[in-house]
Amino acid sequence: MTAKTWAPRWLESAVAAAVGLSLLGIAIGLDAAGRLLLGGAGFLLLGLALSDAVVRPRLAADADGLTVRTLSRRLGAPWAAVAVRLRAGRRLGTAVYTLEVDVGDDLVVLGRRELGANPADVAEQLTRLRDGRPL
Repeated sequence: MTAKTWAPRWLESAVAAAVGLSLLGIAIGLDAAGRLLLGGAGFLLLGLALSDAVVRPRLAADADGLTVRTLSRRLGAPWAAVAVRLRAGRRLGTAVYTLEVDVGDDLVVLGRRELGANPADVAEQLTRLRDGRPL
């Protein structure tokens, strides 16, 4: 069985990079306060797009276990050493789901943007992989 992977969507990352570059371009013609605000926002969006490109895939899983990548390292473990939980919450009146992956002493929380998919769907697919059922 091949590994299933999840990562941020390329289009969202490209839009973040384009908006970041646009903000930096606009900031050049502004006063000091405007340069600081728009320049900071531009650099933040470029950093987000860069991290999306570097940390790919964020989550990979197969029948043996899973691997989670962060900016600083790669966490991998067999299914027996991993706990996966789906957390539901509300933000601005909307249901929001996050996927919590507990690998040993490390807890990684992934949302829809990091996974490029609905965390509830990812949790279901991970359960299927863990149980050895087909996706």
